[in-house]
Amino acid sequence: MAATHTGSPTRRQVLGTATGAGLALAVAGAQQGASAADLPLLGTYDVVVIGAGAAGMTAGLTAAKQGLSCVVVEKAATFGGSAARSGAGIWIPNNPVLLAAGVPDTPAKAAAYLAAVVGADVPASRQQAFLAHGPAMISFVMANSPLRFRWMEGYSDYYPELPGGLPGGRSIEPDQLDGNVLGPELARLNPPYLQVPVGMVVFSADYKWLALAAVSVKGAAVAAECLARGTKAALLGQKPLTMGQSLAAGLRKGLLDAQVPLWLDTPLTDLYTEGGAVTGAVVTRDGSPGLLRARRGVVVGSGGFEHNAAMRARYQRQPIGTEWTVGAEENTGDGIRAGERAGAALGLMDDAWWGPAIPLPGQPYFCLAERTLPGGLMVNAAGRRFVNEAAPYSDVVHTMYDRDPTDPDIPAWLIVDQNYRNRYLFRDVAPAFVLPDDWYGSGAVHKAWSWDTLASAVGIPAGALRATVDRFNSQALNGKDTDFHRGDSAYDHYYTDPVVLPNSCLAPLWLPPYYAFRIVPGDLGTKGGLVTDARARVLRADGSVIPGLYAAGNASSAVMGHSYAGAGSTIGPAMTFGYVAALDIAGRL
Repeated sequence: MAATHTGSPTRRQVLGTATGAGLALAVAGAQQGASAADLPLLGTYDVVVIGAGAAGMTAGLTAAKQGLSCVVVEKAATFGGSAARSGAGIWIPNNPVLLAAGVPDTPAKAAAYLAAVVGADVPASRQQAFLAHGPAMISFVMANSPLRFRWMEGYSDYYPELPGGLPGGRSIEPDQLDGNVLGPELARLNPPYLQVPVGMVVFSADYKWLALAAVSVKGAAVAAECLARGTKAALLGQKPLTMGQSLAAGLRKGLLDAQVPLWLDTPLTDLYTEGGAVTGAVVTRDGSPGLLRARRGVVVGSGGFEHNAAMRARYQRQPIGTEWTVGAEENTGDGIRAGERAGAALGLMDDAWWGPAIPLPGQPYFCLAERTLPGGLMVNAAGRRFVNEAAPYSDVVHTMYDRDPTDPDIPAWLIVDQNYRNRYLFRDVAPAFVLPDDWYGSGAVHKAWSWDTLASAVGIPAGALRATVDRFNSQALNGKDTDFHRGDSAYDHYYTDPVVLPNSCLAPLWLPPYYAFRIVPGDLGTKGGLVTDARARVLRADGSVIPGLYAAGNASSAVMGHSYAGAGSTIGPAMTFGYVAALDIAGRL
């Protein structure tokens, strides 16, 4: 449905009974010599969506299919946001893809597990809303876009031993999609965080095996399968997309087919309020501010604040840095700050979707398999282990921050030997291949032929490092980590080497040279933002609803609280609450 646009609004149309953000904008405009009447009306829609990531595009698609006129505006010159950069795991219990694959999930199991993971950090009503609407959202997306999904078989829930946890996992990921379906719009897809190896079609679930391709029959078979997929796609003239690229492209195709306009290079300036309700958004379009009116609601899906140094310094613990995140660079908290100015409460601002990261030149590397594979351990500045290296990545960073500041774990060091390097892929460096010179030059990596020399290079006590390695090696040979219980959880074994016995997580370090990789608290994005209810409506500090304002994704306070249920606990809720917001606006909840 086309937007209603009748030319420049009158002063009364723009101001109305303006309060809050709307009045602030009017005052600011007057101070700069321009009246609010000069602010052009860019259009009037039922729904205005801020952000073209997974949350925003799902909200826009849902609104359109409910018969509402909608526009999606995006700050970046590309669409997809952090979701397009990601592996695009999606954690939604009891969804139709899981059930079709025979996963033994039930609503009761899912509710028990999520409650055990999240605890009292998030109201039960929000947890229940996520579990109730998530499966329907997946069905809706498959019915209204070219997206199809695959079960990430074996990718365990992060706490499978808790009530309702599934060692086989509840995560799904997008299936392969031909980028040709987007035509010229494909050029505006935000690129991935890491490029897929040339000539291959790789799913997120393949990476655990690609890391083992040199030492595992199954790893070699998976690598061959990835290459065969790539060859087939090339012969068919396809532009194969997987992971976040597939997810973002599929949602974008849905918007195109539903005739939902998406405006790129259109950042949010502020929310517009009248009589205490949010009735529009002020955005910058073609370099000039303008007003988008929303008859029924504004959905904020603009991402987190991971690239806003001032906000990170204000809300989060030190040391912290915008250079350690892999979130989309445009995520500077614009929607969160606009919502706060409109009266919204904020929650979980101290937290993020953390993960140990290696600060490599250019961009950090979010460390998954590398810290879990046998033959490696992590130590702190004192040369001591301090954590189960194979634990869920968010927990590892929480541990790094929770230590006594007089005994710091930031930075930490991932220590491996040449046997490890001869066996396993490291990021995109093949086994036994030389690591890039700039990794060493940046100080992110050190290499030495003795433990004492390595300790000296990274500034930790040599005796402590030797003692730590000796103790670790003894435990590895016995297959039991009595200090930190690495390998006790089914989750610990996902990114490991199944031929290593008796514990696939543990192997001794014995072959020089030895390597130390600097580990800092990285993240996939922040998880704090606007506080919402079970209908994705934004709340004030007193619990009252701000009429017309909704939020989803990392612009909202996460339904996962301070924890992380499984792979895709970011994108699954983001899409679900984008869907819920649009349904509520349409009066369907």
